[in-house]
Amino acid sequence: MTEAVVFDMDGVLIDSGAHHRAAWQALLEEIGEEPAHPEPWRLTIGRPSEEAVPLLLNRRLSDYEVRQLARRKRDLYVDFARAGLVTVPGVSRFVVDLARRRVPRAVGTSASGYDVHHLLAGAGLLRYFDVIVTADDVTYGKPDPEVYLLAAARLRVAPERCLVFEDSLVGVQAARRAGMRAVGVTTAHTEDELVNAGAESAVADFEQVEWPAIARP
Repeated sequence: MTEAVVFDMDGVLIDSGAHHRAAWQALLEEIGEEPAHPEPWRLTIGRPSEEAVPLLLNRRLSDYEVRQLARRKRDLYVDFARAGLVTVPGVSRFVVDLARRRVPRAVGTSASGYDVHHLLAGAGLLRYFDVIVTADDVTYGKPDPEVYLLAAARLRVAPERCLVFEDSLVGVQAARRAGMRAVGVTTAHTEDELVNAGAESAVADFEQVEWPAIARP
């Protein structure tokens, strides 16, 4: 039986890509273009805007056009970002419910300690976590399991009794290497990609995730 839950942060607690997705969609609508991909924002993950624009439109563009469109996307992103942080739907309710039930909770992230405390405080989630392990606390990053093993140790729960929520492939691999269960969150990768990396299943968000149902493998 699972006893504790460990969350990655970006893409799991904080939807760090929400404003980027909104900006890309607004740009496409603004220029009257249909995306070349059913989920066009996936083409942009990890890419500079100048590289993403031709992929989104699926055609060659002049350097001038690329620069103009990339600049416009960045301006749109700034506009959306002014609205503040966006949490993954349902995650605040789920975390609060875990706290009410006294289920041990941790964050295991590759972000810096400063960023984690700033973002979680801004989202109103910081006080709900018993343990936070950041890039400042470990020697090796994901897919090395160190971040999750340390989280389990600080929670005083055996790794095999921990459930990890992860949106990245390397994060899923890190959780599995730590001997933990892993459930993917499809904010960055598809369900198939996450399952192929080792997740037992995947969810789009936390709207339908309930404890103790999720505690049962």
